[in-house]
Amino acid sequence: MKKLKLYEYITYAAIILAGVGLDQLTKFLAVKYLEPVSTVPIIKNVLHLTFVTNDGMAFGMLDNQRWIFMSVSVIMIAVLCYLLFAGSLESKLYTVSVAMIISGGIGNMIDRIALGEVVDFIDFRAINFAVFNVADSIVCVGAGLLVLALILEIARDQKKAKSQGADEEKTNADEDGTADGGEASAKDEEASK
Repeated sequence: MKKLKLYEYITYAAIILAGVGLDQLTKFLAVKYLEPVSTVPIIKNVLHLTFVTNDGMAFGMLDNQRWIFMSVSVIMIAVLCYLLFAGSLESKLYTVSVAMIISGGIGNMIDRIALGEVVDFIDFRAINFAVFNVADSIVCVGAGLLVLALILEIARDQKKAKSQGADEEKTNADEDGTADGGEASAKDEEASK
């Protein structure tokens, strides 16, 4: 673990607070302006703003399992906060992705605690997808970045291992060449006698 600098704490906290703030602002606006009208088409039959609530997790999964999901969410948010603020994460991409996942988790947790359900309003109808919210989007983007960070780390490790293997082969070949050269010199000396 590395010791974080003050600006890193501030940056991670800012990412989390910005995500939570944006999520809560959009949900407030959805309750105020969308709940009375139910839905507003932005692009008809493609993208609508539709007021719905759910008591499950992202995209309406695990409906009616509020307490189980809240318990798991609290534990996961706590673990991710520890990893983030303890300096356990190596790359900037890991830290940003984890901060985003925490942000989205907290945004939806606020709704669950305050309202008993989560406000959703982004209705992407072009593919008949579940209605979701900004927090869900932030979690998904954060998870996507986390997967990207893992892929980049695996690729970097494989490249490093391949490079080390090539260096070891070269070192072994050089040592073998010196040994062969030394034996050849001794044979040459014996032959000239």
